[in-house]
Amino acid sequence: MIGITFALPSESSDLVRQLRYPEHVDNLLIGKIDRREVAIVHTGVGSKNCNARLEILLHKARPEFVITSGFAGAVSEDLHVGDLILAENFSNPRLLGLAREILRERHARAVRLFTSPSVIDSISERDRMARGSGAAAVDMETGAIVSICAAHDMPLLSVRAITDTPKEPFPAPPDVLFDIEHQQTRYGRLFGYLLRHPAAIPRLLRFSREIKQVSAKLAGAIVALVDGL
Repeated sequence: MIGITFALPSESSDLVRQLRYPEHVDNLLIGKIDRREVAIVHTGVGSKNCNARLEILLHKARPEFVITSGFAGAVSEDLHVGDLILAENFSNPRLLGLAREILRERHARAVRLFTSPSVIDSISERDRMARGSGAAAVDMETGAIVSICAAHDMPLLSVRAITDTPKEPFPAPPDVLFDIEHQQTRYGRLFGYLLRHPAAIPRLLRFSREIKQVSAKLAGAIVALVDGL
């Protein structure tokens, strides 16, 4: 059994469609990818729910190791939307080495990942973060997941796909795109923003198309990892 984490179903949807014999058990989605059994859990955005959700995964599924996956934002000019990254500072060295070889043809890069307690959108914040931590990308869950897995002596591999960069930022303020407290998009707030800022509509449509492509690319990478690890 391999445990796989995502923050939201929107990140895992392409992978979920490839599951054979999917079954919901105690907040887990269990199924098969080829011959390997996997258990998928959604932790929610941020660290708030990670502990409880990871405990369910670790105690109920008892995986051999965990792949923590999902989207990330770039803080480095060297990364672009759609790039695959492996978090070298959070991943088990043996799994990281194998993953680099498995994803070599997909051009996955091993970089430092920083876990932020809040969504980072401004270029100045990204730049300060990159200078201060040496990170190339940022997410909001991996740090918490690593801590829980370490407490259980559970090997972990962190793989992410880039959805936004300093040159290609979010098409609207983060709190407009997603309400972290309620773990959902507040469409009234989003529509109100678009009414006040109609120029953001083409950027939002382009962002939506890119997210679908990024999700498909991430799913392909995870299928390759499940098959190869």
